Amino acid sequence: MSLTIAPPPPSILTDDARAELSRAVVQLETVSLAARIAGMVGTPVEALRSRLPSGVQSMLDGAVRKALASAMQAALKASPSANPTPFPTAWFHRGLAAATGAAGGALGLPGTLVELPISTTLLLRQIAAIAAEHGEDLADPLVAAECLKVFALGGRDARDDAAESGYFAVRVALAEAVKGAVGKGMAGMLLPGFLGPIAARFGGPVALKISAQAAPLIGAAGGAAINLAFLEHFRGVAQGHFTVRRLERLHGPDAVKTAYEAIAATRDARFMA
Repeated sequence: MSLTIAPPPPSILTDDARAELSRAVVQLETVSLAARIAGMVGTPVEALRSRLPSGVQSMLDGAVRKALASAMQAALKASPSANPTPFPTAWFHRGLAAATGAAGGALGLPGTLVELPISTTLLLRQIAAIAAEHGEDLADPLVAAECLKVFALGGRDARDDAAESGYFAVRVALAEAVKGAVGKGMAGMLLPGFLGPIAARFGGPVALKISAQAAPLIGAAGGAAINLAFLEHFRGVAQGHFTVRRLERLHGPDAVKTAYEAIAATRDARFMA
């Protein structure tokens, strides 16, 4: 006689966990970076997209891949939350982001292309610091992959089909991409093929950044503001993503996904009413 053991029921989220998850839904499902950049320069998003010269558009994918690769090599070497100044950490990183954006904006398109790997590294260090705050092991190459995924999760476009661009849909697509991308014989380094799907999504916001900072009237002040917008946006996405992952470890992926989708559906219905 065989005994069939039913699987345990999914964990029920506490009120505190649901409140955290609600904040994560807002951070992950609100696509506002493009609109913020367009508002800063007073130019519609579509006009910004078409402003880039064709030669720059063709090289953008390679530039984004190189920026992500160099950021990956540099960002996690030291403690990503390190702060050598007496100022609060958040203001220290805001200052760095503003300074690099100002330098890039002051020199127009050439300066922005040179600044891109530096600002991407600053972003990735902030993402990694948030991951560590949520209990992630930064020495694990799979966690490094999760940090990179934030660029794709935060690079979604408001024109995307909702069924294909929702948080869990993007996670599933990226999970397929990461299979085999962690080289066991390469000291746990991520293989270059994983950068393709990340660069494809991150390239949208980067194109807007480059086209905005290349405008003659934007200059240093505009470059600083755009970099701060990037920093706040991807910080929020990272907080949402690693909140979800921490709750999944505590309550199980199925329970968190069910609760997340219910919260998102309620939020969407409120906006459509």
